[in-house]
Amino acid sequence: MAVSGAAAPALADGVPVGVPLEGVEATTGMDVPRIATGVPLPVVGAPEAPRMHKGDMLPTPLLPSVPIATELGQTLVTSPLPNLAGRPETDGEGSVESPSTTVRTRTPGAVVGAPLTMPDGSNFGLPNLTTPKLGLLTPEITGAPEALLGVAMPR
Repeated sequence: MAVSGAAAPALADGVPVGVPLEGVEATTGMDVPRIATGVPLPVVGAPEAPRMHKGDMLPTPLLPSVPIATELGQTLVTSPLPNLAGRPETDGEGSVESPSTTVRTRTPGAVVGAPLTMPDGSNFGLPNLTTPKLGLLTPEITGAPEALLGVAMPR
């Protein structure tokens, strides 16, 4: 559900991080995967301003949705693949790569109706009791993450 009038959050780049696994390699004597990724930095936008509508005692929405956006950084995981074809000369490397992508979310919101009506002229100007209404604005998430799998063999 797109909400108009709310300011979209600005995007910040993720923080690049290399996962240090050299200690594991030195301890075990095995080749370990190399992992490089980006830590996302969520940026919060401005919530939609509640509005008053004719005939309602409370603003709508009472609890506005808040937009949040982040850039999921590029992730690369590579690992040695020994003996791909059953022989040591066929050692290769496997990789999984995920390009950077933008993810946008919106928090849930709430629409609440008052348990009273507007002042009623036939009731000496006093409001009448009514069943309160409650509505929830659903959270949303949009983005297009993807991953690429690769195997490199020597020639």
